[in-house]
Amino acid sequence: MNGASREALAAARERLDALTDNTSVDAAQLAGELAAVTALLDREVSLRRVLTDPAQAGEAKAELARRLLGGQVSGEAADLLAGLVRSRWSQSRDLVDALEQLANTADLTAAQRTGTLDNVEDELFRFGRIVSSSTELRAALTNRAATGSAKSELLRSLLGGRADATTERLVTRLVTAPRGRSLETGLESLSKLAADRRDRMVAVVTSAVPLSDGQKQRLGAALAKLYGRRMHLNLDVDPAVLGGIRVQVGDEVINGSLADRIEDAGRRLAS
Repeated sequence: MNGASREALAAARERLDALTDNTSVDAAQLAGELAAVTALLDREVSLRRVLTDPAQAGEAKAELARRLLGGQVSGEAADLLAGLVRSRWSQSRDLVDALEQLANTADLTAAQRTGTLDNVEDELFRFGRIVSSSTELRAALTNRAATGSAKSELLRSLLGGRADATTERLVTRLVTAPRGRSLETGLESLSKLAADRRDRMVAVVTSAVPLSDGQKQRLGAALAKLYGRRMHLNLDVDPAVLGGIRVQVGDEVINGSLADRIEDAGRRLAS
């Protein structure tokens, strides 16, 4: 998002945080309601354009949104949407993207309240690894000819009882309503959003053998000092690394593996 849309989303996040700071608000229910509104506005292009039309008064758009949703969602969800449509958006689709992000954030807040946010982060990462290693599973989950209910049932068989309920909801929404994104991109976005919920960055750490608890603690502390933020480690084991570790934080890669050093030495010799 750019310009006005970025500012509108930042304001909406603050309103969501203020709402969910109140423990009487059911964050998981709010997430579901925001997800339903996201689906509605994703389908109804003309309505979305009306609600983001800069020529219309913000209060008039807020009143229209309240009339449309009256009795269908909670007052908290209606208030959030009213605030969103009062804001200015660079393009109408940004409103839907913002709603989707707020829905996911509300679900992650629910996990944070129950102390399962770390589990959700880890499960999202592991599910992404499973998808990337299984061409058949990825094809089934991204098959445009398959119905949403069929994909939901498949995910229920994979995740039901094995993963946190928040993880299952997030992944199911992503798979059944990808909104033009690849599955991998969507899972990565969810992982980053989960990390942001804790104000942490995500480091993908690949090692030849599992790291000990002490090694994980030392690595996490070193990366936190390097980047100035708390760091969540997503751990992966790959024997091809041979030795050492490979760390990726965002687009930056820190190579400390033996395989990388051998390859680098070979390049220097060849030149």
